[in-house]
Amino acid sequence: MWWFQQGLCFLPAALVIWTAASFVFAYITAVVLKHVDPLLPYISDTGTMAPERCVFGIMLDVSAFLGMATVYVRYKQVEALTGEEELKRVRLNRVGLLLGLISSFGMCVVANFQKTTLFSMHLVGAVLTFGVGALYILVQTLLSLDMQPHVHSKNIYLVRLGVGLWTLGSIITMFVSSVIMYSSLPGVDVAHKLHWTPGETGYTAHIISTISEWSLAFSFISFFLTYIRDFQKITLRAEADLQSSHLYDSWSQSPHHKRDASETSPLLAGGT
Repeated sequence: MWWFQQGLCFLPAALVIWTAASFVFAYITAVVLKHVDPLLPYISDTGTMAPERCVFGIMLDVSAFLGMATVYVRYKQVEALTGEEELKRVRLNRVGLLLGLISSFGMCVVANFQKTTLFSMHLVGAVLTFGVGALYILVQTLLSLDMQPHVHSKNIYLVRLGVGLWTLGSIITMFVSSVIMYSSLPGVDVAHKLHWTPGETGYTAHIISTISEWSLAFSFISFFLTYIRDFQKITLRAEADLQSSHLYDSWSQSPHHKRDASETSPLLAGGT
């Protein structure tokens, strides 16, 4: 059996590979069509113009769905490994589920509200994706701390802590460089500025900001790689629990009842 056939580990693997592919594909397409500069544009800039924005939106919507599925499986796994008396872990797990779902929804907002079309909504989506996503990483890291060494090793906690610090550093660097860039370009519509010339005002801050954004994106999705070994040890199944032997709205409409009625109805029996 291959590693991706064990349990549900294909979910986080598919999430990471598909999301990374959506970034790379949009970047290559935008550069080839000369919609952006080759030297590290914003990820959002690579999904701004047609046709790449169409594919970028579809691919990120799929990523959002994979993200929700991964977050839910992680929630069910921690729930199964947690006793009812461990209230702290139960609450953290529920908070993690909520944050993960919100972050995944934010990815849909980013994908469908382009930066140059409706910047305010795009910014809200980015905050939901990466801001709330960073809180999700924090909660999962705290859960890993609480669950080691009895449930898993200390190493996985240290790896998740390292990825969390990487994400935090990227957020801080991106925020500071973006503030410097916008403040150095008063009156310029930076949201619609897709081409930059080396040496122009704000160029250095722009490059630092874009590098930080790419770093943030890959640090965020890299966190889900730490789920692969955990997900090899879990499977979920759906169980049908029928509440009735038929699917009619009421018992009087069921075929059994109609057959009973035909035996006593003069009209159905052929009488006049």
